[in-house]
Amino acid sequence: MSVSNNDCITITRVSEGAMDPQTAEQAEDILRDIIIKNPRIVLDSPEVMRALLTTHDEIRGQNIVDLRSVAMKQLETQLDRLEATNRSVIAAAYDNLAGTQQIHRALLKLMEPTDLSGFLNMIGSEMIDVMLIDYACLILETQDQSPDPSLEQHSAVVKLAPKDFVAQYLCQNLDAKVTLRKVTTPDAFVYSEMREVVGSEACLQLDFGPGTVSGLLILAAKDAEQFSPAQGTDLLTFFATIFERAVRQWLA
Repeated sequence: MSVSNNDCITITRVSEGAMDPQTAEQAEDILRDIIIKNPRIVLDSPEVMRALLTTHDEIRGQNIVDLRSVAMKQLETQLDRLEATNRSVIAAAYDNLAGTQQIHRALLKLMEPTDLSGFLNMIGSEMIDVMLIDYACLILETQDQSPDPSLEQHSAVVKLAPKDFVAQYLCQNLDAKVTLRKVTTPDAFVYSEMREVVGSEACLQLDFGPGTVSGLLILAAKDAEQFSPAQGTDLLTFFATIFERAVRQWLA
């Protein structure tokens, strides 16, 4: 159905408040014809449907309950909830994909160094950039009074700690491979090279095999929400497993 310019002008006048009975009747006829030929104009508009149902309820009176109206409201609520859930699922999927790609890039970096010095330098530079964090350090427990000089020259990245330091730092929470938490009071030993405020950290326990020292990889960020206990740890657990295997060859 085509609508003439005069018809559009008539409808516009009515919408602007013109109350001429003849003009209003003409506009109603035009609108009726448009809706009859294009019913989806009404059906696809929740606002129009809601206005029609409200008007229908007012006509019927307060003592009569229209179950269709009630059902419509419930369906609208369920639809809104479903749309919100879909948005959350899609956002989580994108975050998971981005996190997976990030871990993959970090693992590729682990394979590039050809000597211990290059590996340790990678932890304090390239890995920080790839992981989008602000600080990283590798803590190794030791009882050796004369540690390897090759480790001492990388004191900004490698921290040689006394036995049981890892357990104390994690408050004896050794069941989880990865611990995510906020940092309110940064440890002076762990963050001796980090002069800026630390908001959160990921603590990755490292197992180098029987008869070896315990280890801990600290990934820290200024953002207090970057590492939260509510987050999943599957990707970081996988990263920690590959990281400790990469370190074993250098410790050997």
